[in-house]
Amino acid sequence: MVGQIIILNGAPRSGKSSTVQAIQEHFDGVWMNLGVDVFELATPPRCRPGIGLRPAGERPDLDGLVPELYAALYESIAAHSRLGLNVVADVGHHDAYSKPFDCLAHCARRLVGLPVPFVGIRCPIGIIMQRRAATATARGYVTGSPDDPVPLPVRLWQEEVHRPGVYDLEVDTSLLTPAQCADAIHKRLRQHAEHPTAFEKLPAVSTTKPF
Repeated sequence: MVGQIIILNGAPRSGKSSTVQAIQEHFDGVWMNLGVDVFELATPPRCRPGIGLRPAGERPDLDGLVPELYAALYESIAAHSRLGLNVVADVGHHDAYSKPFDCLAHCARRLVGLPVPFVGIRCPIGIIMQRRAATATARGYVTGSPDDPVPLPVRLWQEEVHRPGVYDLEVDTSLLTPAQCADAIHKRLRQHAEHPTAFEKLPAVSTTKPF
């Protein structure tokens, strides 16, 4: 029997990691966390943030590595599932690199035949800025100032991370606690999945060749 997969997608500080922790704590079975923070630790420092590279094509020297890193991440997710392990992965998919890669659509192909809801983690930008300010020292997050209350990198994350916005479920972490988000996801898992699911639809959105 294959393991269940859950992919959470959202901007930094939107509440993905807290939702992952709630899933690991409250869901039955073994849930492996293969998200962006975990994957970054395995990435050589000179190539970081790897799949966490923010929008705007700021690092064309690293852009070309992103598709390979995403492919490796999703192949690992698929391998865990085929071995019977459940996987929850929090990512921040966007396509605002120096050129389009369609990573999300190509990654979806790597999970064909596996059970995987795609969950959009939403959060208003004002709340995200508050969270960034609260954790800036520990994590090095870009924060606002009186002259620039919402810096461009934060705005770009908010604009780009939910394109094309094809999801099986969306939750708003400004309205729900991590446990409530996990509960909403659990209810979605108990329902009969609609076909085609988000990950079955996404490959049709791709305009580039598979990597």
